[in-house]
Amino acid sequence: MGEKESEKLLFWEHMRTPIAPQHPTLPKLLVLLILFVSLTYLVYTLKLVSTSRACKDAPFSKTIIAVNATASAAAVLRRGSRETNPEDRTDLRHLVFGIAASAKLWDQRKSYIKLWYRARDMRGVVWLDEKVKSEENNSDTLPPVRISGDTARFKYTNRQGHRSAIRISRIVSETLRLGMKDVRWFVMGDDDTVFVTENLIRVLRKYDHNELYYIGSLSESHLQNIFFSYNMAYGGGGFAISYPLAKALQKMQDRCIQRYPALYGSDDRMQACMAELGVPLTKEIGFHQYDVYGNLFGLLASHPVTPLVSLHHLDVVEPIFPNVTQVEALQRLTIPMKLDSAGLMQQSICYDKSKSWTVSVSWGFAVEIFRGVFSPREMEMPSRTFLNWYRRADYTAYAFNTRPVSRNPCQKPFVFYFSKAKYNSTMQQIVSEYERHRVPHPDCRWKMANPAAFDKVEVYKKPDPHLWDRVSSEEKLLQSEEVKGERDHGDRCGYV
Repeated sequence: MGEKESEKLLFWEHMRTPIAPQHPTLPKLLVLLILFVSLTYLVYTLKLVSTSRACKDAPFSKTIIAVNATASAAAVLRRGSRETNPEDRTDLRHLVFGIAASAKLWDQRKSYIKLWYRARDMRGVVWLDEKVKSEENNSDTLPPVRISGDTARFKYTNRQGHRSAIRISRIVSETLRLGMKDVRWFVMGDDDTVFVTENLIRVLRKYDHNELYYIGSLSESHLQNIFFSYNMAYGGGGFAISYPLAKALQKMQDRCIQRYPALYGSDDRMQACMAELGVPLTKEIGFHQYDVYGNLFGLLASHPVTPLVSLHHLDVVEPIFPNVTQVEALQRLTIPMKLDSAGLMQQSICYDKSKSWTVSVSWGFAVEIFRGVFSPREMEMPSRTFLNWYRRADYTAYAFNTRPVSRNPCQKPFVFYFSKAKYNSTMQQIVSEYERHRVPHPDCRWKMANPAAFDKVEVYKKPDPHLWDRVSSEEKLLQSEEVKGERDHGDRCGYV
């Protein structure tokens, strides 16, 4: 065997011999990595626990509420600072009214505008289809009158409507082009619309005028809302558009109108353009279209819990007070409107336990006294003293709950209509009087006190101009508990 072969043999023998174990470096790295991760986790956990000690006594749900309350508080503070600064507070001077009117009806309808418009405090324009005889003495009671632009170039193919809808739909844009300064909201209405302007301001102050807002309400008629849209603000009830939205609308409205020649009215054209701009309707149910016929009593006596902003179709419905004209009735309504507009038409329900009577007060409008005990759930539903827009006594045709007028002769309410009111500075209360509406009542065989023994009802109310400023959920809950207590005790009712 040669020398090289012996070396090879030794090499292979060496490879077969097991190698003695040594301390590897790889497990050391793993141990160090585990220790590092564990230490990091421990430090992070200790830090998390230390920062959470402040909330250890609070339940988890309360913590969530606290976060929401902080955000809400910031919003309230921003709004509060704006309201405390007279220069930055939204007021009537920041509104411009665009009123759609017809020359043929102007002499009749302008009486409605005179009831609510104050030329010294407000800005607005009446847009007519043609010229009317100007009256210099109306300059202090009516907005200036202008003629709408020509709309002959626009298509209109709806056989049931009138092409004046195109003219009316452009009122906001035409009013914007007048270049008025310091405008925050454009408010649209008809010449037979009456606004409660103080409540209108209360509603608009809830919203940021720098954002895109389209604010209004629906029709009372379910069928009307189906035919047109549940996302549309009805123009007769009025609606408000923020200034930035009016600017966006003005840029595209004429092109938008051309795309909808088959639509019926001005308000559904407006909503079609809002849909193209991606702005939904913000619903405020105090704007009232009143697509009904007959007597508004049931609607006004059970007004929803919201500021009364507008009344419409005043030529169609009966006067809101009996035995007077509609204008005279609305003039009477301005008395409580001036004393406490925030509480106008707000319903209070109480009970006289000794007589087993239910008393419903629609402040500034009417008081009803019923024999028997009716639940608040029933009383807050409007009684069907009216017909729907299609003149059918169909309770399913309304976009809200209603109750039938009772057929039981003993449950027919005794109605006392508002007659006068004044502020008593000694008591710091408004004393309002309601006189009984003398109509024949059917004979009742129930052996209980008869409300016919009373000729007048007095209501004592403390004015509350900040009624609608309390918006927190806790305050609303407290208010509802207070109202519940008053209803249970029934000691708020006084008779003269």
